[in-house]
Amino acid sequence: LASIVIKDNVFAYGSKIYKQTTGGAMGSSFTLTLANIFMSEWQKKLVEEQTKTSELYGRYIDDVFMTWNKSEEELRILLDDANTWNPNIK
Repeated sequence: LASIVIKDNVFAYGSKIYKQTTGGAMGSSFTLTLANIFMSEWQKKLVEEQTKTSELYGRYIDDVFMTWNKSEEELRILLDDANTWNPNIK
């Protein structure tokens, strides 16, 4: 069933029907669940780093909020690294 939801998603725009080629349907409760599973795995390194220094980390679906008290350069290094973990998440 998951494969059907992800691979066979179609939508209408104007008078034409299109097949979505990447990702799941926006607003689908199943897609939301898959996004949360994916992001929870993706965020493990970030949460581990934040826990070491008692910083805050929060996430709502694919939006991240976190505090940082190290240098801006160290933050840029961490974010540059995080942006390489998956080509679909930046």
